[in-house]
Amino acid sequence: MREVEAMKISIIMPVYGVEDYVEKAIKSVLSQSLTDFEFFAVDDGSKDKSGAICDELAKTDSRLKVIHQENQGSSAARNAGLDKATGKYVYFIDADDWIEQDMLENMYNLAEKK
Repeated sequence: MREVEAMKISIIMPVYGVEDYVEKAIKSVLSQSLTDFEFFAVDDGSKDKSGAICDELAKTDSRLKVIHQENQGSSAARNAGLDKATGKYVYFIDADDWIEQDMLENMYNLAEKK
């Protein structure tokens, strides 16, 4: 029986009240040159459309999974993602940031080399 190799990277993004930014953040992750990752967007009880935006984008890419929870703060949101994470490495991104297309690949290769 073949052993299943772990996902390279688990990406966790707390989401709260960022409807103007979250789509850009998610798309920057989904367009990475390294594609072997899982991505958890944790909607921490947003009162705006942030959670719905995450849900819509999750329909377009199976690597994105959305977790909805009552508002508990960004630490609890990160922990909710960590509970589901299977990656060898974990990367946290804020929902109002974005990353360059080769960032995950560069970071992964550097971590493996060092």
